[in-house]
Parts: sequence; structure tokens; C-alpha cells
Amino acid sequence: MAGADPEKLMAKADKLTKLTLTRWSADWKNATQYYEQAVKPWDAAKHMESAAALAVELSIWGEVADFYRRASELYNECGRSQPASDALAKGARALEEAKPEEAITMYTDACSLLEDDGKENMAFDLYRAITNVYIKLERYTDAATFLLRWAVAANKCNALHSQCKAYLSAIIVYLAAHDFKQAEQCYNDCCQIDTFLSSDQSHCASKLLSAYREADAEEIKRVAKSSTISNLDHMIIRLARKLPTGELVAMEAYSLENGEALDEDDLT
Repeated sequence: MAGADPEKLMAKADKLTKLTLTRWSADWKNATQYYEQAVKPWDAAKHMESAAALAVELSIWGEVADFYRRASELYNECGRSQPASDALAKGARALEEAKPEEAITMYTDACSLLEDDGKENMAFDLYRAITNVYIKLERYTDAATFLLRWAVAANKCNALHSQCKAYLSAIIVYLAAHDFKQAEQCYNDCCQIDTFLSSDQSHCASKLLSAYREADAEEIKRVAKSSTISNLDHMIIRLARKLPTGELVAMEAYSLENGEALDEDDLT
């Protein structure tokens, strides 16, 4: 019975305590055995979280990850993806400064638990958190990739506004990384999605890219201060407000791709 599914054990226990036309009294003796077996993984998970919290206080970062991972595994044994994901997220938050790479792994695993259970709508804060860590590490390509993953998840739960915001955010991240070509490719790919094509976020991205093509720094700054961008997450707003960066690199990439020679003597 120790290896049985906790949810099945709970169901058996509930059945023994439920009165029916053929069962006039509850069988609490046998039901208690099932309840005890069922709650053991849950109680153990709670203890693991307590041990992890103590490890955080003592700055024993290796044990922080180990304890929160074990807690997550135990919650998962109980068939509870949400607390299993939460345990990993707690560990990731605790490790963001000391061990950011480990934090990224734990955040990613936390997302996967919810995605696998069809609970993408509960993972939005996790997508936001991991993108923020990537940006702090200046791993912009990874940040953009995760933003696109967020967009796919948002689409699955019909959060279309969040989907469009994630697409625009990814484009801004590419621009912040001086990768105009990838930003434009991302925009073209996103425009295959009707929801994005007709959105304010799409129009904003189009204006931003046009300003880059024209090397119009003032227009880039103006668009970066627009209400559409101001409604994005703070980490993306901060990147947008630093634009333009790498304009000459962007213009060179665009010009060469379109067969236009760049005049090296023209420094304007």
C-alpha cells in the first residue's frame, strides 16, 4: 500500500466513510489506514520545504535546490502539479542572485510541470520571472525564446492580449540585443497569427522596426514611450526605454540583406 497512488488511497478512504443505503456506519478503522498512507508524501513535502527555508536562511544554496526539488517530487507523487511547481518556483526565487543558472533550470521545470498538466494559465508569473533572470544575465536570445514560449502558452488558454504582449516583448528584446534581422524575422513570423496582426502590439512593433530601417533615433525613442509599450512588463519597458542601441549594426544588416551597399564614408 505504501507505493499506491495517494489520490486512489484518498478515494478508498472516502468511500469507507460515506454512508449509503447498504452501509449504515462508517468504517473509520480501515479508512484511517488509507488516509495515513495518502498523506505521508504530502507531509514529507511540507517538511522538505521547511528544511529548504532553513537552508535559505543559512545560505546553503546547494541544499536549497535539493530540498525544494525533493518537495516538488513528493507533491507530484500526490498528483498535485500546482504545489509541485510552486516548490520549484520558491527554490528558484531564493537562488536568483546566488545561483542564477540553477534558478533558470528550476523555473523552467516549474513551467513544464504546469504545461504538462494543461495549466499554462497558472504559469504566467513563472514565464515573467525566468525572462527577467535571462535579461539580467544579458542572455537576450534565451529571453526572447522564452517570451515566445509564453505566447504559445497564452494562446492555449485563450489569453490573447498576453499573447500579443509576449510577441512584442520578444521583438524588443531582439532589438536590445542589436539583432535587427532577428527582430524583423520574429515580427514576420508573429504576423502569421491573425490575433497579433490586427493588434496594437503589432502596429507598435511595425512602427519600431520602420524607425530602425530609417535610422530615426527620435522616432524609436518616441515609439518606446508609447502607451502600448508602457503596458508591458517592467523588465521590457526598461529595455525599450534604452533604445536605440546598435543602430548602425542594424542598418548594415538590413542594407546588406536587401542588396544595398553601405557608404562607409557617410557617418551620418
